[in-house]
Amino acid sequence: MAAATLSFSLSLDPQQYHNKTGTAPASPIISTKHSHFPLHKSNHCQLSNFLSFSHSSSSPAPTTASSFLEDSFSAGRFLTNEELEKLKTLEHFVHFQELQSGFLWVRVMRPEEMDRTVSLLAESFSESMLLPVGYNKLLRFFVKQYLIERRAVMPHAATLIGFYRGKGESESGEDVDFAGTVEVCFDKRGANASPATPTPPKNSPYICNMTVRKERRRRGIGWHLLKASEELISQMSSSKEVYLHCRMIDEAPFNMYTKAGYSVVKTDNIIVLLTLQRRKHLMCKKLPVVDHPSESDVSGSVEELPS
Repeated sequence: MAAATLSFSLSLDPQQYHNKTGTAPASPIISTKHSHFPLHKSNHCQLSNFLSFSHSSSSPAPTTASSFLEDSFSAGRFLTNEELEKLKTLEHFVHFQELQSGFLWVRVMRPEEMDRTVSLLAESFSESMLLPVGYNKLLRFFVKQYLIERRAVMPHAATLIGFYRGKGESESGEDVDFAGTVEVCFDKRGANASPATPTPPKNSPYICNMTVRKERRRRGIGWHLLKASEELISQMSSSKEVYLHCRMIDEAPFNMYTKAGYSVVKTDNIIVLLTLQRRKHLMCKKLPVVDHPSESDVSGSVEELPS
């Protein structure tokens, strides 16, 4: 099971990833038993140390604005001042959270991280569709083309990736794992050309393509990928109505979305079954207006973090 609909423009069923073993990557684990730990001021040093792992070859590194700009210029795009400012926002965005079992860091995907993001999404999509192994290579090709196209529309959409380190693991950076990914569309220009049904409003933010590595599920990572997406939307979009899809058969994600404040606004007609697709709910949440980031959600570049 996964958290949000996989919405690639493929001829296959673009459905939400579903794990039949029941080990959900985005289970509603934010509860009394599995509560998250707020990041208070005393944790700032921990955050700074955690982000300093990025300088090792096997660990996440800070995203640079130049990499975003190079993508835009190579595509022959003219960027307005507003788009340049939004690229800077994406450059500096970091969502850090201390979980019960470890630490999670979410930021925008860099170009050199695309291949492992492709691998995770292709694996998730393949499992949800029960595709033969022989299709994996072709699926990876389509997924990579999709991510390249989506990256080209930045800053109107962005792919976020999460890195996780368990408590008690080495602080050298060697144990920082690539844990999950999620895509966020901020406005009409970032909307998918072939959205899943029921069709969400194109001028509203939309969350999709969320999945967590099997080895890192049931740790709250899916929940905080969702929270990171909402936090970034609050910074990037004037529209506060956020949409996502959830398959009707996926009870755990539905419960998580409901717990997070999402409600069903529309459901696929039963006729969609004739297209060999699963029926889905379109869900919506209105984000609150936030003047200042909460203590549990810290965003900023490595350079901005206190030592």
